[in-house]
Amino acid sequence: MMPPPASVPTPEDLVRHHTVYSCVMGSRAFGLATETSDTDRRGVFLAPTPLFWRFDKPPTHVDGPADEQFSWELERYCELALRANPNILECLHSPLVERIDATGEELLSLRGAFLSRQAHRTFVRYAASQRGKLDADVRQYGAPRWKHATHLLRLLGSCRDLLRTGELTLDVGDDRERLLAVRRGEVAWPEVQRWMERAAAAADRAEPNSPLPREPDRARVEDFLVRTRRASAR
Repeated sequence: MMPPPASVPTPEDLVRHHTVYSCVMGSRAFGLATETSDTDRRGVFLAPTPLFWRFDKPPTHVDGPADEQFSWELERYCELALRANPNILECLHSPLVERIDATGEELLSLRGAFLSRQAHRTFVRYAASQRGKLDADVRQYGAPRWKHATHLLRLLGSCRDLLRTGELTLDVGDDRERLLAVRRGEVAWPEVQRWMERAAAAADRAEPNSPLPREPDRARVEDFLVRTRRASAR
């Protein structure tokens, strides 16, 4: 007699029971939190390898189960990080780590393997798309969404500093008060535009001489992923 099939965990259970790394992101990680700031949580879970042997594969990402919580399956996370996705890369550099196991520790040790000069293209391209939306808001409503403008300024500054130093730093440091003034709508839009243009130009100048490699260390990341999948299959 065949044994009954093992139960398949729900997406929420994958996050609850198989998370290898989770952190707080958003304003609290960037040094821009106020009394009304939300707590945005991001995480990485490792779906057990046998789940991939089924026709129905485990999810690549899960929204929840808690409010303001979003998680990626490990392979999807690594794939996006190797593409220098800004939001993905920043997760491994949060100063507010809430949960981590041995696999998460090794993932964290690979932070440098994901970083490359590709960040110049992806960060600036993302910033350009967001800038277009802000310009559209100004034309339609007379003002941008100031919170989004603040995020864009922070991202451009982060890209500039990453290319200059080879290190990704989330905390805005001395720019905190200026950025909060932008978020409150206290800085004129033309001045904010000039700030964005200066930051983007500084990132462009830093890219050719950046200490970052031209490409991420894909082989090192893949070795980690394969070893982790094999261990999860036992």
